[in-house]
This record gives sequence, structure tokens and C-alpha cells, in this order.
Amino acid sequence: MLAPIFFVIAVIAVAIYAHRHADTRKCRWREDRAGAKGALMRYNCVTCGAEAYRANGKPDKCLAGLEKPGL
Repeated sequence: MLAPIFFVIAVIAVAIYAHRHADTRKCRWREDRAGAKGALMRYNCVTCGAEAYRANGKPDKCLAGLEKPGL
């Protein structure tokens, strides 16, 4: 009788744990030392193709949705 209740609670707990950082897991940042500009390191996302220049480590969120400057 209690087994189905514990199973439902376990499934809900796993679902909450798996989606707690869903926005940061979309991007996988890789450091590109050849593209560095002085103290700024270049980072490329292998998932969405975004690029970022940072001085203090890789970005902590997905940058794919940001507006790109046009001509």
C-alpha cells in the first residue's frame, strides 16, 4: 500500500533534481585559447554555437537567446 506512494515521491524528487539547472545545462562551454584577446579568454558553446569573451571563467548561463548586432 505504501510502495506506490514512495514510488511517486521518488519520481517527483528525481524530476525536481534533474531540472534544477536546466538553463545552464543547455550550453557546453569550451575554452578557445587561440581566440583569446589579451586577458579575455574566448569560450565557444558546442551546443548552440554562441561565443563569449570572459576574464573570469566560462559563462554561467545560455547566451543563445541574446540579440546579435546587425549591420
